[in-house]
Amino acid sequence: MKKAQKGDQAAFDALLRRHYNQIYAVCRRLAGNEADALDATQEALITLVRRIDRFDGRSKFTTWMHRVVVNACLDELRRRGRRPVPTAVEEQPLAAAERPVAEAVADRLDIESALAQLPGTFREPLVLCDQLGMSYEEIAQEMDIPPGTVRSRISRGRRRLAEVLSGNPEGPGQRHTGEKP
Repeated sequence: MKKAQKGDQAAFDALLRRHYNQIYAVCRRLAGNEADALDATQEALITLVRRIDRFDGRSKFTTWMHRVVVNACLDELRRRGRRPVPTAVEEQPLAAAERPVAEAVADRLDIESALAQLPGTFREPLVLCDQLGMSYEEIAQEMDIPPGTVRSRISRGRRRLAEVLSGNPEGPGQRHTGEKP
């Protein structure tokens, strides 16, 4: 990282390659679809290149990188006037041997679709905590909000995510019972 800050292109390339999958994962979860995630990832990488000199070492490099990536992703989506759009998950008949893998993929697609339906105030801390394994304190520092607010947003976000995944996106007052009126 220090070599990259001093202009060593090979060191910077290695640094970006090492973290590319994490950068894309954050953008994919925040953007809600692959096309926007790829655009946002590219913008995030450009931003990292332009701002590497601003990393002052007060936090871990990955904490600083995630803040830059989240901001670049959200800025890109705002700039283009895009909102996360839930993606449809189509069921396809599969052989019995393929079922466990297919179910795992379907579950992941369902979660990504449900995340895309959450407001950014809930989605961002959920992604940082559950996808990237950041602590509440790290998230609070990265998002510049109190740790109690992080806890609250993660709790409320998980509750809303569970409601969407269970087929109850209306909220707690209007639970779907499965019965016809």
